[in-house]
Amino acid sequence: MKLAFQGELGAFSHLAAIKFFPKSEIKPCQTFEECFGLATENSEYKIIIPMENSLAGRVADIHYLIPKYKLQIYAEYFHPIIHNLLGLKGTRLEDIKTVRSHSQAIGQCQNIIQKNNLKPIISADTAGSAKYISEKKDKTESAIASSLASEIYDLQIIAKHVEDDSKNVTRFLVMGKEVHHPELRNKKYITSCIFRVKSIPAALYKCLGGFATNNVNLCKLESFSAKNTFEQVNFFIDIEGHIEDFKVQKSLEELGFHTESLDILGVYEADKFRFNK
Repeated sequence: MKLAFQGELGAFSHLAAIKFFPKSEIKPCQTFEECFGLATENSEYKIIIPMENSLAGRVADIHYLIPKYKLQIYAEYFHPIIHNLLGLKGTRLEDIKTVRSHSQAIGQCQNIIQKNNLKPIISADTAGSAKYISEKKDKTESAIASSLASEIYDLQIIAKHVEDDSKNVTRFLVMGKEVHHPELRNKKYITSCIFRVKSIPAALYKCLGGFATNNVNLCKLESFSAKNTFEQVNFFIDIEGHIEDFKVQKSLEELGFHTESLDILGVYEADKFRFNK
């Protein structure tokens, strides 16, 4: 499998990719848009994209790119985020003056930053920060990144597990161009959709009524502006169940009746993380 992700080698998306698909051919991309464009133009490539984080919420740009490219979701993967403080070989914690990383990583590691009076520097991504430290060769500078980044850029892990909250998990989606739904079996499934309601009173209430009457659970409902306006919104939903399940089909039929647009983004097995919390 050819698998692309956003960020430098050693990014958490890279780590998630090799954990989920150990034998895949990895391709880093500079931006999320580059990832989506690559999968759209070349069906050989799948992409692994962070959708949301348990602490920081949804990942910026993804909700704009999903309706634009309408790639299919093939799988979900919940990956624990373990932050490490990295520096040059031989660096001690007391030598460090600054720490560089992505804004979310900085925000999730405030305890060690404040305790050691480190000056935070916001960077584009965690792995890029590690790469910078490796090239800069200044022992007063450090980065917050993955253990994989420390291996790739030959850095020392000065402190492990520096995140403030150990229950830090990111949900990744594996996406691609071709439509493929797994056969309905005795397993747990997620069906993901994106829809836009008609601009009438109680439209959303009517859209969701079918799920209630058919006893179908929604495990995610999220809204975001449509076409960068405040006049209408798109809704992203994750449905517990397979699209071939009769109850899910009836719910989607009723949903379609009350929407301006409705796109099925994928049907895939639910990650076991959902049931092992």
